[in-house]
Amino acid sequence: QVQLVESGGGLVQPGGSLRLSCAASGTIFSIGDMGWYRQAPGKEREWVATITSGESTKYADSVKGRFTISRDNGKKTVLLQMNSLKPEDTAAYYCNAWINRQNGWGQGTQVSVSS
Repeated sequence: QVQLVESGGGLVQPGGSLRLSCAASGTIFSIGDMGWYRQAPGKEREWVATITSGESTKYADSVKGRFTISRDNGKKTVLLQMNSLKPEDTAAYYCNAWINRQNGWGQGTQVSVSS
């Protein structure tokens, strides 16, 4: 059974930074694309960023230039460095990854941006 576990969420003031981490565990033969999504209260889940197995990255326009996605294949981890946070970044953030050619989600970690 493969699991994805996020950590690093919390409360931060506008303009602040947070780093989210998502670690994959279990019997893992391959890890493909990894990414982050978020869901604000009353809204649909939206894509935030993706990093491929070749470490190419893509970002939603709303976070481009402020967020950085990276991965550590040895540690089976994907990170999301979030800078210059805004109140509209408040959401539950979910890790998504293709592991052993199956798509999976983490349980989510809450990010709240407020003064």
